[in-house]
Amino acid sequence: MNLHVQPLSLEGGLRLFNAGRFFDAHEVWEDVWRDTPRDRAVRRHMQGMVQMAVAFHHWTTGNVTGARSVLARSQRNLAGAETSFPLIDVAQLRSDAEGWLRYMEGIPDARCEYGGRREYKKTGVLPPLPTILLLR
Repeated sequence: MNLHVQPLSLEGGLRLFNAGRFFDAHEVWEDVWRDTPRDRAVRRHMQGMVQMAVAFHHWTTGNVTGARSVLARSQRNLAGAETSFPLIDVAQLRSDAEGWLRYMEGIPDARCEYGGRREYKKTGVLPPLPTILLLR
């Protein structure tokens, strides 16, 4: 990958994120974020990626309030990230995240369980978990 941040770490985080291992992706990306110079836009964009992983980790553990809050911050920090991540389909990722934000609207501020356990029942179709796509 030819990315503007540490390519192997970013790519490793992408694989973990796409496998639904959001906490692990967050850990990898946080290291990249920490090593990125503070005066570069890519640092804010990398923070957005970290926050995206954290948001979906919160969702999968039933922390809807945390998921909604961190996902909204992620969206703000990923604005313009196409320049930092030219091989990632940032527009699609942000669109998927926006769909999740709309889905989470109206879910009570309470913990719920996700997956094979008890799940919050909300009318409408649960969006698929986002996948980070690479541009060719």
